[in-house]
Amino acid sequence: MLCFGLQFEELVYKVKLEQKGGCWGSTWTCKEKTILNGITGVVCPGEILAMLGPSGSGKTTLLTALGGRLNGKLSGKITYNGQPFSGAMKRRTGFVAQDDVLYPHLTVTETLVFTALLRLPNSLCRDEKVQHVERVITELGLTRCRSSMIGGPLFRGISGGEKKRVSIGQEMLINPSLLLLDEPTSGLDSTTAQRILNTIKRLASGGRTVVTTIHQPSSRLYYMFDKVVLLSEGCPIYYGPASTALDYFSSVGFSTCVTVNPADLLLDLANGNGQ
Repeated sequence: MLCFGLQFEELVYKVKLEQKGGCWGSTWTCKEKTILNGITGVVCPGEILAMLGPSGSGKTTLLTALGGRLNGKLSGKITYNGQPFSGAMKRRTGFVAQDDVLYPHLTVTETLVFTALLRLPNSLCRDEKVQHVERVITELGLTRCRSSMIGGPLFRGISGGEKKRVSIGQEMLINPSLLLLDEPTSGLDSTTAQRILNTIKRLASGGRTVVTTIHQPSSRLYYMFDKVVLLSEGCPIYYGPASTALDYFSSVGFSTCVTVNPADLLLDLANGNGQ
């Protein structure tokens, strides 16, 4: 597998907002809103970069930009092994959205085989694509539920954690060098979230570069990250190793005298609630 290092420098993203003005709303004014404001960072193969911040801070926008999926005017520089984004890089990038988009009446195996037939190159025969599926099922620990239907609102299927692993499996079929995940633990209990992050950690240890947004991780999850970007209203207020974030904020006057989940303290600071 080809390993990719990811670097982004001074990313700025603005959108135009049209507003009605005048007494009767007959005139329109155009204002610009900054969504990302000067964000810089580096992620090396084998590392997990976590993006933290309150809702609306720009986490998903930044993740979308790093995946080459952002429309509109983005300034700054994003490079992959020193090269700009290209079609070849896009084929080596896996993107797992926050919401699992899966057919409820298909089994886990059928879902992954269907994805493999669509996404893997025509140079591979059907049997080779099925072999890829078998490897992914084993790697993600889906063997026990491989013949179970996904399920939906009208009938029970596999669990939420298993659905998330299936969504990750759909991206793992292309053996991505860069894996981007949007809040992979959202809506899951702490134990299931731990299993998901253990899976992601294992995928990163194989040489992949992993970037994820995450909402209020437990302290157990927080210490599994290698690096953290903390955003507040689109502005970075911390970038660096996850293990030294509290020391940094203590050095600039924000400290706590009680044992606290580091992620909770960082989110308080991003919300302007630091003491």
